[in-house]
Amino acid sequence: MKQTNNEGIYRSLVAQLDKLARHNRQGSFRTKDRYYEAVKRFCCYLAEEYRLQKLENISGKHLVSYVEYLQEQHKSASTVKTDLSAIRFFHDKMSNPKYRLPDNSELGVELQRRIFGQEDRTWSVTEFNRMLGFALEDQHYDYILAMYLARYAGLRIHECFRIDTATAEQALREKAITIKGKGGKIRTVPINEPIAIALREQLARTSRGHKLLVPDDIMTDRAINRLQLFLLKHRTEIQDPCDSRPLTFHGLRHTYAAEKYRQLTENGMSALDAHFTVSRLLGHERADVTNIYLASVWKEADK
Repeated sequence: MKQTNNEGIYRSLVAQLDKLARHNRQGSFRTKDRYYEAVKRFCCYLAEEYRLQKLENISGKHLVSYVEYLQEQHKSASTVKTDLSAIRFFHDKMSNPKYRLPDNSELGVELQRRIFGQEDRTWSVTEFNRMLGFALEDQHYDYILAMYLARYAGLRIHECFRIDTATAEQALREKAITIKGKGGKIRTVPINEPIAIALREQLARTSRGHKLLVPDDIMTDRAINRLQLFLLKHRTEIQDPCDSRPLTFHGLRHTYAAEKYRQLTENGMSALDAHFTVSRLLGHERADVTNIYLASVWKEADK
């Protein structure tokens, strides 16, 4: 990320970073420079995507979102891990950080490199149903709704956890959910009957004005982390035999994108128009990023 529309916030975050860097005596000059530049880029991301005012307020949700952003830029696993180390290094220098940052094993996202247009991250129907079964067994109806929203509407995990009762009620009236995504971009995505049923049921359990997937006694990033850890816990149990592809919550967005693309082209839409439509529904503008989500489609075409 080379620039931001929130220059004032970015400069404020960098000033906070500079203050921490001035008192740092650890590491070689090369490491200091590498870590500083990494966190400076992170500041730009925080300013653009979250309008975050204080570095002391960074949390696990910011790390997860930033990892996904770096992967979409095709950064290597080593680059991502080094950037995370840099963020944690300066976080440890803060006198009064608001949150404890999760380590890599707690993030709930895969840190290997995402290979452009080649890696299939979609879930099979059997895998999805097995994971739903575990959620139902534990009476995690909130997890079922989140998985439905990702699988059948292509929502990001943070977008799911942003939904409140007003948004849900509007979605049921309009049969489409309007959500604010990365960079403040607003998009509207049609919802199917499974989502509508799950929304109604979760609305009945949620106090008016509250978020559907965030219990009142915990923070949003903690609620998100709990779902990610739930998926990690059961992943090996639900995965199809002899398959080693990573199954993550984000992979459900890949599943949605691939199925929507196939549906549109099978119904007579041109490949170019279908690609554009999927990009819009996902909340992306760049064709190369959408191609990552359609890796399974290209894989089938090569057979």
